[in-house]
Amino acid sequence: MPKNKSHSGASKRFRVTGTGKIMRRRTNKNHLLEHKPSKRTRRLSTDVQLSSADARKIKKLLG
Repeated sequence: MPKNKSHSGASKRFRVTGTGKIMRRRTNKNHLLEHKPSKRTRRLSTDVQLSSADARKIKKLLG
């Protein structure tokens, strides 16, 4: 039986934890960081859990 390939775009953007939660990066951490406060950039650098509505769709893509 052939295997299904995982969505390469989604696999670069999301990761699955050991317990099965989908984690994503926060926005606003790519460029123009010089004028943003350090407090803000530190807060943005942590991963956050994907909402449950989106998680169902992304689990299919990572499948």
